[in-house]
Amino acid sequence: MKKDIRAYGYEELQKEMATIGEKAFRAKQIYEWLHVKLVDHFDEMTNLSKALREKLEENYEILPVVMLERQISQIDGTNKFLFRLYDGNVVESVLMKYKHGNSVCISSQVGCRMGCAFCASTIGGLVRNLSPSEMLGQIYQIQKISGERVSNVVIMGTGEPMDNYDNFLKFIHLLTDEHGLNISQRNVTVSTCGIVPRMKELAKEHLQITLALSLHGSNQEKRRRLMPVANKYDITEVLAACDEYFKETGRRVSFEYSLVHGVNDTDEDAQELIHLLKHKNCHINLIPVNPVKERDFVRPSRKSALNFKNKLEKSGINVTIRREMGSDIDGACGQLRRRYVETEGE
Repeated sequence: MKKDIRAYGYEELQKEMATIGEKAFRAKQIYEWLHVKLVDHFDEMTNLSKALREKLEENYEILPVVMLERQISQIDGTNKFLFRLYDGNVVESVLMKYKHGNSVCISSQVGCRMGCAFCASTIGGLVRNLSPSEMLGQIYQIQKISGERVSNVVIMGTGEPMDNYDNFLKFIHLLTDEHGLNISQRNVTVSTCGIVPRMKELAKEHLQITLALSLHGSNQEKRRRLMPVANKYDITEVLAACDEYFKETGRRVSFEYSLVHGVNDTDEDAQELIHLLKHKNCHINLIPVNPVKERDFVRPSRKSALNFKNKLEKSGINVTIRREMGSDIDGACGQLRRRYVETEGE
């Protein structure tokens, strides 16, 4: 088995090079080729000797993340990518262009086992976890394809990052390493549906990334109806873990709330949400649900969503309605991969 060289941290790579009889400065050169120049093959590392490149080829691999499909929104320039991995599995990623810079949303797993009722990503269940290098590879390929620097990263695509915790944590350290892309931790957001033990572990890491909780229900019963994970972790436990994250890191927690017409967007829901969150240092991101053909959920009208937002705002809660990006392409998370998998299976 060849070793996944892009998953080594800077100091780890120095130690690894020592074990194969190479000097420490070689690790610096290789790390730069992998994480700054973003090469995909050892023969591109032109300042290394042919003998060393052959030694690397023999013992290590750079796991491929290869673009299969690219959709570009004619409305706002949002790019959606479908990438093939070494074993033929596919994942999707999104490049969103804002005035403040380019933001990339990546997947952390192939498929997902969380089973959230409104999500296309979880149809078909979990196939496997992504390695740290496969998470990085999505960002690196998008930066190479677009020719533009990525400044913000959101781990909010297919998969539950806390269900792939060790690989996710390693990925964060690689992404923010000063010797690599050196993206600020403050420009990284991770979304979770609420796996409490992992949220507590993450708080103890004292990273400066933003934690975004997928809340989606104003009470335990509503949350359980939409999110099977709520059968294991009560809403009070999950919110307590969010409080702990804020206490340990000083980072305001963001709450994601998918608005589903007639399910969780009523006046009663708004009042319950206010009761839950009004004393927390937080931000609520309202997301009118994307229609998915396998689900029968309906997105609320613009007027209804604004009405819900206004109720929260009047109580002093910081709230926004997520700007819809790429509505003319396969917008909902998981849709592009789902269509590809269905087509391949025919």
